[in-house]
Amino acid sequence: MKEPLFNWLDHRAAGVLMHPTSFPGEFGIGTLNQHCFEFIDFLAEAGFKYWQICPLGPTGYGDSPYQSFSAFAGNPYLVSLNELEAKQLLDPGILQELSGLSSSFVDYGTLYLAKWPVLDAVYERFVQGSKKVRPYGAFSTFKKKHADWLEPYAYFQALKNHYDGKPWYEWPAEIRSYQTATSHDLRKRLARQIDTQMFVQYLFFGQWELVRQRASKRGVQIIGDLPIFVALDSADVWQHPEYFQLDPKTSLPTAVAGCPPDYFSEDGQLWGNPLYDWDALSADGYSWWIKRLKSSFELYDAVRIDHFRGFDSYWSIPYGAENAREGEWKKGPGIDFFKTLKRKLKKCKLIAEDLGELTDDVRILRRDTGLPGMAILQFAFGSGGDNLYLPHNLQPQSVLYPGTHDNDTSLGWYANATEKERDHVRRYLGVSGRQIGWDLLRASYKSVARLAIIPMQDLLSLGSEARFNIPSQAMGNWSWRCTPEQMRSLCGETAAYLQELAELTYREGSPAVNTI
Repeated sequence: MKEPLFNWLDHRAAGVLMHPTSFPGEFGIGTLNQHCFEFIDFLAEAGFKYWQICPLGPTGYGDSPYQSFSAFAGNPYLVSLNELEAKQLLDPGILQELSGLSSSFVDYGTLYLAKWPVLDAVYERFVQGSKKVRPYGAFSTFKKKHADWLEPYAYFQALKNHYDGKPWYEWPAEIRSYQTATSHDLRKRLARQIDTQMFVQYLFFGQWELVRQRASKRGVQIIGDLPIFVALDSADVWQHPEYFQLDPKTSLPTAVAGCPPDYFSEDGQLWGNPLYDWDALSADGYSWWIKRLKSSFELYDAVRIDHFRGFDSYWSIPYGAENAREGEWKKGPGIDFFKTLKRKLKKCKLIAEDLGELTDDVRILRRDTGLPGMAILQFAFGSGGDNLYLPHNLQPQSVLYPGTHDNDTSLGWYANATEKERDHVRRYLGVSGRQIGWDLLRASYKSVARLAIIPMQDLLSLGSEARFNIPSQAMGNWSWRCTPEQMRSLCGETAAYLQELAELTYREGSPAVNTI
């Protein structure tokens, strides 16, 4: 058997799934604030070696981190205002409207109206101060380092604001691509707004670097999340239409992404993301993807790639179709793509999201890459003993979750499960079910899967009210937040118990035991 391309997960460890928007804080959304640092400290004290997050990109309509305006930029909402106030870049008097936002959930609509004026004011104060205050190094140095994507993204956002939020493919023809828009007079007219957008990215990246330093100091590694597809209304597609299946006359896609009909959806899933022109990407040595992953590994220690099967084959749906029934399978780049990554990237710790119906070809691709796949305990119960997600059927080279951001919490799942599923999980684990969240956590720790990731909601024993996302629901997701009291409740005895459990199950970040 040939040696796999990547084989980085050679140790047993545990981690927590917690998106930064869910941190406590007084300004309407979790940010890269002191609560973030305290969470990292908790992870270290509880024996966790990994912190997994959802994508950090700027979000738009629907607020999903998986539909971002950029594959490279950071989310302005995550910028900590407390940090800016401490660095004398912010007059606390302008925080009144933000201070009135809920501390228990994220109201994205109101947040958009309230936070951007504050960020604009921070930029004005920075400029008026002759840029003498350098909270995160020289702004000019930051702009040079990220020039490949930063100015195009900032120009995209300035134009989007100029055209009242309309998507780029509805803008005037002469600015529907970055290449032609660079010579348009709007670039000069919007110079101030463009610079503001770049400055907000400077703030985000500066604060995230402090988070990285804190995590590294405490021995915690961060797992980022990379959607395989990008949003149609994004700076990525606007800047590089040549890498996507677009009609050159209309700038609209010729086909879009989704999933075919299955047991769960008779119409399939119509995601609407533009599909890649893999021939064009291959001819260019996958340069855009290489840049994307290099940028990701500057932010994270490891990266989960969503919808891994799309690299083997993807469901192509004609643009304008009402549902996903009309699609057809088309071949992706396959192993050639990952061989290129191996050559071009020194550090490439990837996790393959390989959930759902898989073909033998997809399984072979994951085997040949050597990437760890995923398993979900909530999917394990209610069928037979051959269910691949049952702990006795798992492979060591995998990442096990009780549930992910797309699942209900463990308590919510159990409350809504069929009696057949509840009976199966009770008998299989030998438990009463009264503490099902902790029962599934312990089962995850004891499994052969080298990495166990536990959602924060399960550590807090929360029900369906704390669910983060319902995939079939377009609005109302991504809003759950943790309270300071809940964060504090995990310290002390709970952290000590988790540390002991990590020691008992050898989840201490040490090399995996050779059981042969």
